[in-house]
Amino acid sequence: MALSGIPTPGSLRPPVSVDTSTASACGRVTDDGSVYLLAPEGEILVGQYAAGTPAEGLAFFARKYLDLTMELDLTLTRLTEEKSSAEQAAVVLQRVREMAAGRSFVGDVTALEAKCDSLETAIATARGREQERKAAGRQAALATREALVTEAESLTDSTTWKATTERYTLMVEEWKTIPRADRGAEQDLWKRLSAARTHFDKRRRAHFAEVDVARKESLTKKRELIAAAEALKDSTDWSGTSRKLRDLMGEWKKAPRGSKADEDKLWKRFKATQDVFYAAMKAEAETKDAELASNVPAKEALVAEAEALLPITDIGQAKSQLRSIVERYEKVGDLPKSDRGRLEGRMKKVEDAIRAADQEKWRKSNPEVKARAESTANAFTDAIARLEAQLAQAEAAGNAAKAADLRASIASTQALLGAAEGAAAEFSR
Repeated sequence: MALSGIPTPGSLRPPVSVDTSTASACGRVTDDGSVYLLAPEGEILVGQYAAGTPAEGLAFFARKYLDLTMELDLTLTRLTEEKSSAEQAAVVLQRVREMAAGRSFVGDVTALEAKCDSLETAIATARGREQERKAAGRQAALATREALVTEAESLTDSTTWKATTERYTLMVEEWKTIPRADRGAEQDLWKRLSAARTHFDKRRRAHFAEVDVARKESLTKKRELIAAAEALKDSTDWSGTSRKLRDLMGEWKKAPRGSKADEDKLWKRFKATQDVFYAAMKAEAETKDAELASNVPAKEALVAEAEALLPITDIGQAKSQLRSIVERYEKVGDLPKSDRGRLEGRMKKVEDAIRAADQEKWRKSNPEVKARAESTANAFTDAIARLEAQLAQAEAAGNAAKAADLRASIASTQALLGAAEGAAAEFSR
């Protein structure tokens, strides 16, 4: 078999049935196996076929035509269904046009060119569609980058240092995964994101530099406080040293905080020093309380003796007896802390009751108060006398309305007089 041209892949497949009558309309075969194509520009020799009958030769070259049309149809279908790109289809179209121009087949050249034109139109449409998608993708990518930049700029003044640092790192990683679009716009956006990240990072570094300084100051200050407390731990000036330790505690609370690890270690040392002092003070107090326990029964009896003065019948005698009891109470000595408040509270109740009774007695015997009460009663008496004289005149004049008003005034004044006389009578008892 002698062929002019390279067979298409379709020629390698098992032979397919070809309608030779259709092929005969587009070409012919001579007795010597020469195959001609009837093209628009005229009759063209496409090759020779000496391996069989003239009809088989014609069918051979017709199959090459069918392979081209099938490839065009398949490519158009895949392009329409968006299973193939415009560029891939363009490669097929270019190859088919080149083979069509080589005229190495037998078939309807006009129909083949029409199919090529249809595919070319579809390719143009697909390219437009792909360009729209790419434009939309670029816009979406740009919008995504813009959103990242907006978020980055919103975090520049954040003080949640760890979380924000992690978020900036994730932003950079996310930026790398976004499809590329407008290079100029991307560079401008990247500069903004980078500037926001740099601004935050400078603030973060400055913050932690200040924290480091504060921690160093805290260490120095608290070590000084620990040294001061350790100098007091063996003191037996319980009151004075307790006050000094309270002052040191106040300074400790005002001092800057260091790292948690340093704070825990320093606090343990400071607390341990105080514990030594307060443990010694407590032991001293317990020893002293044990020594004072013998005073409790005597003071208990004296408190009971004081309580027996109530209720008061003779204030003078009660005052005298209480003075004697208090003198003896003081002479007994101190009490254990656990009993001091209880017994002193009971004694104070008796003292308060006698003091209140004494003040009430003085109030009732106060000459100035008594004089004011009597003067008030006399004023009401004089007022009643004047009102009664006015009443007599009104009745004589037959003025019933005025007489009624005067009677009401006399009644209210008499009530006030009764109260004033009662108050004055208290000073006569």
